[in-house]
Amino acid sequence: MEYFNKIDGEKCYLSPINLDDVALYTKWLNDPEIIEYLTLRSKVISLHSEKEHLEKMSYEHNYGIVTKENNKLIGNCGFLELDHLNRNCEVGIFIGDKEYLGKGYGTEALKLLISYGINYLNIRNFMLRVFSNNERAIKSYKKIGFNKIGIRRKSIIANRKEYDMVYMDMLDEDFID
Repeated sequence: MEYFNKIDGEKCYLSPINLDDVALYTKWLNDPEIIEYLTLRSKVISLHSEKEHLEKMSYEHNYGIVTKENNKLIGNCGFLELDHLNRNCEVGIFIGDKEYLGKGYGTEALKLLISYGINYLNIRNFMLRVFSNNERAIKSYKKIGFNKIGIRRKSIIANRKEYDMVYMDMLDEDFID
C-alpha cells in the first residue's frame, strides 16, 4: 500500500485514508477485541459497508496511522463534527493492529492530530467520548491534556455489564505537546 506522510511524528505519521485498505479495516472492525471500546461494536461491518464508510471518511480530516519503522497501517484517527465557525470538534481514534496497542502509538497519533487541528485548522476546543472501562485510553487522553467534563451514567452495556460514557475536552492552551 502507498501512504503519504501528511502529519509527521517520531514513531508514526498520519496519512490520508487509503481506500485499498478496506479489507484490513473490515478485519479489524469484526474483531471483538479491537471493537470492545467502540460504539460500532454491535454493527455488522461488511467489505461493502466499510468501503462506503472509508470513501466518506476520505473526503474529511480522517487519517490512517502508519508506523515510520515499516510503513504499516495500524489504525486511524480524525475529526468528527468539525465546526469551523465555533472552532470546535470531536476527535476519534482507534488502533486496529493488536501488536501496537499500549505502545504509545495512539497517544502520539492523537497528539499529531490535535497539533494539526490547532495549527492548521484553527480549532480551539476538542472533545471526545470514551467508555469508563477503557482505562488505557483515559490515561492516554489525560497525558495529552484532556480533562473529564462529565459522564452519561450507565449508557453503555457491554458483555451484560453497564458502563458510563465519559466526556472529555481540551482547549488549545491545555494541550501538552
